[in-house]
Amino acid sequence: MASPERIGELRRHWTDRFVRIRGDWPQYQRFAGRIGRVVTVNWNGKALVDFCDGAWYDIPASEEYLEIVPPEQAQGKYDPTVNSAQRFPARQS
Repeated sequence: MASPERIGELRRHWTDRFVRIRGDWPQYQRFAGRIGRVVTVNWNGKALVDFCDGAWYDIPASEEYLEIVPPEQAQGKYDPTVNSAQRFPARQS
């Protein structure tokens, strides 16, 4: 487990960034070509990534696994209104 200082650094670096999977990781192939948003980094040092499908996925918060996507490139490829991580999601009454 990482120190609280290291987790704080990871959170400052990754939180609210648009990302995509980097490399050829078999366990993350279902996210290939998709852009997600890092919601936060948990105490295990994993980024909780929202790929707009109603779930968050924990992926190691490392440049070995994740590539930061500039907001201009993410525009139109990430729709925050379809996820369940909103204060008042549109699909709930």
